[in-house]
Amino acid sequence: MSPTTETTADDAVRVDPMAAKAVTRLMSADGEAAMEQFGDPELLAQGKVNIIALDAVYDRFGSKWGLRRDQVYAHAERTLQRMLGARGFYLRVSETDFLICQPELSRFGCQAACLVALREILGHFLGEAHLANGYVHEVNKISSTGVEAIKINPALAARAAAEEAQAETAVPPEPASFVEAPEPEPKPQPVLRRIRRTMDQWSPFVASDGRELRVSCTLEPVFELKNYARIGFRLARRVLVTGSDEELPPAAIALLSRADLLRIDLATIARGLDRLDADDGAKLQPSLIIPVSYVSLSSQRGRDEIAKAFKEANDFVQRGVICEICDLEGVPQVALLSAVSLIRPFSLFVVGRLSTTPPAPGALSQLKGCGLQALSVECPPHMGEAEFHGWSKATIDALKHVTRSVLVYRTASARDAGMVALLGATHASVRAA
Repeated sequence: MSPTTETTADDAVRVDPMAAKAVTRLMSADGEAAMEQFGDPELLAQGKVNIIALDAVYDRFGSKWGLRRDQVYAHAERTLQRMLGARGFYLRVSETDFLICQPELSRFGCQAACLVALREILGHFLGEAHLANGYVHEVNKISSTGVEAIKINPALAARAAAEEAQAETAVPPEPASFVEAPEPEPKPQPVLRRIRRTMDQWSPFVASDGRELRVSCTLEPVFELKNYARIGFRLARRVLVTGSDEELPPAAIALLSRADLLRIDLATIARGLDRLDADDGAKLQPSLIIPVSYVSLSSQRGRDEIAKAFKEANDFVQRGVICEICDLEGVPQVALLSAVSLIRPFSLFVVGRLSTTPPAPGALSQLKGCGLQALSVECPPHMGEAEFHGWSKATIDALKHVTRSVLVYRTASARDAGMVALLGATHASVRAA
């Protein structure tokens, strides 16, 4: 375990976290050799580098630490990979210390994200997430003798991060529900599309793992269940390995690089617009639901590319495009709120797509107050009637605690769509025969 020199500052009342006495966290020789990427003076000065310490787990396990250590490390790394995504990186530098750098977040945003991650880890192993409050430190110096850091003020970090996020999201009030946006002025119906979109730029492509991948996309009608009126199409995509046509499951897609995920998102939009153009000619659709990865939206370059594609997609729809953010489980609330606010000006609505259903208890807590105007799920295939009813009730009940609008994709029949409507879903699509 890393020796420390503890601070005596009273974190409960301290206003300025930089006024506390520094703590020195000693690092292993292996950690020292890999420190260059964290030692950027500008990142350190801006508070972008922090330490989370697993001392509470070490102390609780005591003599069993050696037996449980690998399990703790594996869970901690999975948690950090999921929560940081492509917007940050981490490194274990000692027996209990992880360095975390998040260049795209503010000082307090970084601190709040580290608190969320450590609370998840401690909650998993100890059932006491509140212990994280004493084990997050902001790094202000990295040297050959160790990492000098200052314990953060958890209450101040949470409050300041929330205020920053609120300031960034100064947008007009949301419509009362997912389908109640005001009707826009009718767009003139073009005689011909200005340019026929092609996929050649984005798909197929060689992924970072060496495989050649291609994107297939179909148009799936989505209906508002109260009146069973079609609101437009969703882009239902598949990522396939060229040659074998093996479909990558969501878990495998999530492991691809940020550049690969952005190519998949852009290829999906290109393929979808190509399909709309081919199938419907000059007819404008009411709206189009476009899936994009949270990882793509978490970087400036990704947002810029997605925004340009959304602007082009708006030429194909009457009311606007609906952004559906995927892979958002485990994303810190502050980071998700930022992504939603930055893509909202280019979207009619912003929807959150869940990949794990029914969600585990407490799994949706970070989605509250993030500006999502609906949540969507895909119905698992091959369920019997009783199983489908149980899945639908558990899933919709959980989602209704977060949002009033719930979309259930790929129900087996119109009868099943009617069932999810009775259980509280607001929109649905039916699986093609």
